[in-house]
Amino acid sequence: PLSLQDEPSLAGDQISWQSDAADARSALDSWFFDVEAGYQWKVGGDTPLDYSFATASISLRTPAHIRLDLDSGDHLVVRAQFSLFGDFFVEGPETHYFAFSAAPSLEYWREDLETSFFLSVGGGLGFIDSTDVPGGQGQDLTFNWFAKAGVRKKISEKTYLNAGAMFQHISNTGLTDPNPGLNTLGPFLGLSVQF
Repeated sequence: PLSLQDEPSLAGDQISWQSDAADARSALDSWFFDVEAGYQWKVGGDTPLDYSFATASISLRTPAHIRLDLDSGDHLVVRAQFSLFGDFFVEGPETHYFAFSAAPSLEYWREDLETSFFLSVGGGLGFIDSTDVPGGQGQDLTFNWFAKAGVRKKISEKTYLNAGAMFQHISNTGLTDPNPGLNTLGPFLGLSVQF
């Protein structure tokens, strides 16, 4: 846990969660469960069709595999991230896409462990309800890769608020011809729970 007290100490209008060196290690070496939702718009790809969709994901992040404690007191860690996500199309000939992805999560934690900045880049595979519409995705089995960056801010002893942006690429890697790949970009919000 990150707190040595049953309750946070109040300093003016801000809550300060007390920690010592041992508690600091636990935040970096803990598991995290993330729930995030956002919206994405087409920003490229081979398809001439307009696309937009709501997206939601759940992710599990492992304890740190690589950890660097900086002289400033801040920490740089790399941990594994495994995600399930669904895209629910508002524009486009398909209606949904469900996928699995995996990625390393690079995280820069401030010394007080109340704020972290993160970047993850990875990929996986999934299934989309493809149609015969020209410019739509050519088959149900598709592959994806993504890049996601943002910030997490502590809002309670074991809960963080997430915000950032995500780029996503969906295509069938040439298994069908044509291969109308889709690139999208958009913001997301979420919560992370430490356990």
